[in-house]
Amino acid sequence: MELGIEVIALLMAVAFVAGVIDAIAGGGGLLTIPALMAAGVPPVHAIATNKLQSSFGTASAVVAFARKGRIDFRRFLKPAIGAFLGSAVGAWVLQRIDPAFLAGLIPVLLILMVIYFTVAPKASEEDRHSRLGTGALVGIVIAIGFYDGFFGPGTGSFLTTVLVALFGMGLVSATAHTKFLNLASNVAALVTLVIGGQVLWMVGLLMAVASIAGGQVGAHLALRVGGKVIRPLLVVMALALTVKLLADPANPLTRLLTGGG
Repeated sequence: MELGIEVIALLMAVAFVAGVIDAIAGGGGLLTIPALMAAGVPPVHAIATNKLQSSFGTASAVVAFARKGRIDFRRFLKPAIGAFLGSAVGAWVLQRIDPAFLAGLIPVLLILMVIYFTVAPKASEEDRHSRLGTGALVGIVIAIGFYDGFFGPGTGSFLTTVLVALFGMGLVSATAHTKFLNLASNVAALVTLVIGGQVLWMVGLLMAVASIAGGQVGAHLALRVGGKVIRPLLVVMALALTVKLLADPANPLTRLLTGGG
């Protein structure tokens, strides 16, 4: 499908803001996916194109953390493989769901993600004793990877929360390893969706450039404002875009809520 220059410029602006938010608080996909759908991109194409643009930012973060020696690749190899496999299955399932059903499901998932970002507790900065072993980590990561391949927003926050709460990692270490696991799930989903012909390449690559630029700005802002300012902004913007999707009378969820059949 073709999008006008004005629409592409708007999507790039959203990707920039999402990149800033991702670098500070995570959850940029809460903005980019509904923005793509509001621009008329079908749900599966929107998720696939978002996966393309977000993969660049995640890869950049992994390189940055790796250069600082923050990622234990040997310890997290098996969990990364689990994330890859789970995400590939999630992306495969995504392409076999009725698009109309998916269009109605996405606003529900967005609202659930907004609730999560509203009530999620602040993570600890200190390393603690791990409550579970590697096998449990692999199993949990496979499940989260499936979610990432199927939808995606909030995956990084889920992984970081799990690594901090259940595996005793400090926030910085958890964030670094989250990026590694998220890169594995992103690549798996992207490859699966590319094979399925779902990615809008030009839009995705242009949004990727904007997202990377936003990530650089966000990295600097993180040291000054942190997530206290960004998370409320993320919630408000995500809710606004969800309302935009539900304002479409053709959306199955809208018809259900209004009794339109």
